[in-house]
Amino acid sequence: MALLGAHESVAGGLHLAFDRIRQVGGEVLQVFTRNQRQWRPAELTGQEIDLFRAAHEESGGLPVASHASYLVNLASYQEELWEKSITNLILELRRCRALGIPYVVLHPGAHCGEGVEAGLTRFIAGLDRALSESGAEVQVLLETTSGQGTGLGRSFGELAYILNNSGNHQLLGICLDTCHLFAAGYELRTAEGYEATIAALEGTVGLAAVRFMHLNDSKKGLDSRVDRHEHIGKGAIGLAGFANLLNDRRFAGLPMAIETPKGKDLSEDRENLSTLRSLITK
Repeated sequence: MALLGAHESVAGGLHLAFDRIRQVGGEVLQVFTRNQRQWRPAELTGQEIDLFRAAHEESGGLPVASHASYLVNLASYQEELWEKSITNLILELRRCRALGIPYVVLHPGAHCGEGVEAGLTRFIAGLDRALSESGAEVQVLLETTSGQGTGLGRSFGELAYILNNSGNHQLLGICLDTCHLFAAGYELRTAEGYEATIAALEGTVGLAAVRFMHLNDSKKGLDSRVDRHEHIGKGAIGLAGFANLLNDRRFAGLPMAIETPKGKDLSEDRENLSTLRSLITK
């Protein structure tokens, strides 16, 4: 069976995310290690590291991933932005090493009008530099995107190009996002469409490269190129699409986290996780 969890807030302390994921009955946790809207956030303190590691151990070592800052754009041809993005990612990788987080989920960035090939080349150069200079040995998971604007990572082919041309292939993997896949034009709702999507995935990046998933329904339709998350079963993907994925033995045991809207009481997380679990055939 899939391992199901959620992205949780670290308000009040990084370690408190484990309390929140426990409250909703999650088996997987995703966090931001620092404010995702700051270029140079404060360094981790020794106390933060100790509390986080202790809480992680107390959780039984549940799978944890960090999501890189939304500011990072390693595909940019604006030199200042590119350099700031590399520095920000280096700091993220080093924080994850200190905290014992094995994965950083990263968007492939946007080429900003320079073209897909140029953007991919720029992204790979920035990514390889960040991985080399960080010395962190933390895996970077390239997230599938909706292709909104000039965003890269809409197609499996683009992600495969990064994997095949990076000098740090051993440190790279893939994070599938259901909302992004669907908005990018990959069908999930029908058995035939789902199998075609997985066949395309297997023929490009390979199934072994998939290390993590984001389970989000989509507010917009197939191939809309719009990234808008919706609660499970209440969007355009619907329950059938998630049932296809959750009952696919090829992804058994893979960590999967929801990134759906929620309030302070986290009731939405409980409902979404319950809905997902109800779709699994015993």
